[in-house]
Amino acid sequence: MRNTSAPSGEPAGNIDALIATRLLALRQAKGLSLAELAGLSGVSKAMISKVERAQSSPTAVLLGRLAAGLGVSLAQLLTEEKEGPQRLRTKAMQEVWRDPEAGYLRRQVAERGAGNGVELVEVELPRSAQVGYPRWSGKPYRQCLWMLEGALRVDYGDDRFELAPGDCLDFGVDRPLVFKALGRTACRYLLVACPD
Repeated sequence: MRNTSAPSGEPAGNIDALIATRLLALRQAKGLSLAELAGLSGVSKAMISKVERAQSSPTAVLLGRLAAGLGVSLAQLLTEEKEGPQRLRTKAMQEVWRDPEAGYLRRQVAERGAGNGVELVEVELPRSAQVGYPRWSGKPYRQCLWMLEGALRVDYGDDRFELAPGDCLDFGVDRPLVFKALGRTACRYLLVACPD
């Protein structure tokens, strides 16, 4: 399935264009060449170039590696920069992205605010789907995961946790992470990220 766009009526391909624009801008802002970002992220120069030209729909794993290499949050690759904080973000304003490979669905409920730095993301992970991220190389941040539906396994470095609805897990991005949906149904959870 192709990526979905922000629910503002834009065509689905626009999320790929947004990711391309954000990736290029963030790479250039950090003064990194394609080769340097490839070295930091473990993603080939050719693939980075394809993503920057919106010729490839990146997966969550690929975006995670690029974000880790850049030292930014995943949200910074998936959302436009806004001029100021918005007091109300209706559901229609919340950017939605679907991983074309795993079917992972990510809704940016609240962007990281300038005042408190807190970010809210709702994730739906299809049955048996798995998404892994490397250790972040930039400024670390904490995440708190609250399970809403289904069952989920989280590997945080060498630690393994199994979560059921209502469970809450606190962890950082200082170790590799793997999220795997368990059981016979999809799972849904809320991630709250804040500065470490």
